[in-house]
Amino acid sequence: MTVGSVVWLTGAWPVGAHAALPPAQAVAVVAATPQQFCQQVTQRLPNVSMALCAQAQLMLNGARSVQGRPLFQRDVISPNAHLRVLVVGGVHGDELSSTAVVLHWVRAAMEVPSNIHWRFVPLMNPDGMFLATPTRTNARGVDLNRNFPTPNWDKEAPFYWAKRTKNDPRRYPGPQPLSEPESRWLFNEMDRWKPNLIVAVHAPYGVLDFDGPTSPPQRLGRLYLDQVGIFPGSLGNYGGVHKKVPVVTIELPSALRTPQEAEIRQMWLDLLRWTAERLGAA
Repeated sequence: MTVGSVVWLTGAWPVGAHAALPPAQAVAVVAATPQQFCQQVTQRLPNVSMALCAQAQLMLNGARSVQGRPLFQRDVISPNAHLRVLVVGGVHGDELSSTAVVLHWVRAAMEVPSNIHWRFVPLMNPDGMFLATPTRTNARGVDLNRNFPTPNWDKEAPFYWAKRTKNDPRRYPGPQPLSEPESRWLFNEMDRWKPNLIVAVHAPYGVLDFDGPTSPPQRLGRLYLDQVGIFPGSLGNYGGVHKKVPVVTIELPSALRTPQEAEIRQMWLDLLRWTAERLGAA
């Protein structure tokens, strides 16, 4: 039912024991505007002010989470842009610093010309982040970064989850590929917008990962290349290996602490330099 601007959702989630929320728990879902979103994230995120978030001028992109929270994005289009780059943060709701860095990068994109059409989505998993205790998974207990339709997902993803992670609920891939509205949005966005590069910001392993064609960046700021492998259902596997769209995965050193602004800017400049060299953005 709806009370004012708040929608209350009740009932059990279809993944049963793997749901992040107990059955029949009521969940308040704010009919969010960009201003409301900024008010929420500045209370939660490290090193993000209301002014920084407002300056990003986020807009609704039409997608919604399991609990009905809207996803927001900001496009920054440089003159004569001929590359499309999608930057996504907050795929895992407990990686707060990833959303913070994407919001800082929106400002950097406005300040540094690049001949790129940037599309920033700072928070892909708002249900996980806005819980009292943020969770890696979404509201149905699904790891969105294991929910993409990689080849042989039906066999490989459940096997990997059961045998390699010992049924770790933080890494539950879902009942089927693209079972979640958040992962379906990104899947459709890749098909619709056809980015030339995807940058996914994560934490807290402090490395730089890469999947796909062309030579990977060797470093971004203080993060050095350390390709961690291929996982069934991951965005890097689906986008970089299967669809041949380069996927740069940034693993910040901490999920809770945002890097200093100088480091955020250096990572950004290194990303621009590599994109110009390897994808022709200059």
